[in-house]
Amino acid sequence: MISELSMHWRYTWLVIASLIAGVMNAMAGGGSFLSFPAMLAVGVLPIQANATNTVALWPGQLTSVAALRGDLRRDLLPVVLTASVVGGVTGAIVLLKTRQITFLHMVPWLLLVASLLFGLSGPVSRWLRRRSAEPHTDRRPALVPLFFVLLPVCFYIGYFGAGAGFLIMTALALFGVEEMNALNSLKVLAACTSNFVAVLTFIATGAVMWRYCLISMVFAGAGGYVGAHYSRKMNPNMLRAVVVITGCAMAAYFFWRNG
Repeated sequence: MISELSMHWRYTWLVIASLIAGVMNAMAGGGSFLSFPAMLAVGVLPIQANATNTVALWPGQLTSVAALRGDLRRDLLPVVLTASVVGGVTGAIVLLKTRQITFLHMVPWLLLVASLLFGLSGPVSRWLRRRSAEPHTDRRPALVPLFFVLLPVCFYIGYFGAGAGFLIMTALALFGVEEMNALNSLKVLAACTSNFVAVLTFIATGAVMWRYCLISMVFAGAGGYVGAHYSRKMNPNMLRAVVVITGCAMAAYFFWRNG
């Protein structure tokens, strides 16, 4: 009776966490800080939890690419897509070859790093906006060096992924992409593509726990719809602070749990 009641509340938490994760992703990002621990809470092994969470949240990224496709710089698509495919697949394969206990001990560090990345994204985004507002002339970046800079970022996205978006924008900006809409659209495309090939890898290897995945996917989608409706009305700095605090709290919990 106690175990049944406990599992009931774990399922309830998965639903709530997925709903909130969808809202967070639509408003600022960082939904994995809640949905991934919720997968672990219902008893999914760490590797499968990360894979299942990636699959569940990916459809929301696809809709973002569709919305921003008009801002993409066509001359950079080959290098961004190639780095995303190679990095995403490699990251997913390395994840699947990681031992469960090793990944579980990496979880708090991954959450902490992702939280810090979200914290840094605020000042970096403001720098990018100021840079975009200044008069500039578009120039074609050196594609081969850009590929090798994007590759480890896309690897991280395929492996874990949270908080990597602004790293893509920073890399593109340092290589000469200065228009903010182009930066944002290429960031979304790289994240979506890296996660897509990771999703295909996870599905092909049977790493996805579908009964949990479908629950999370449905409620994350509902949360994303709500979040998109209210995102323009919220203070972005406050949203970012909520994401960082949530991520740090989850990291602290897993440090305590693993200790």
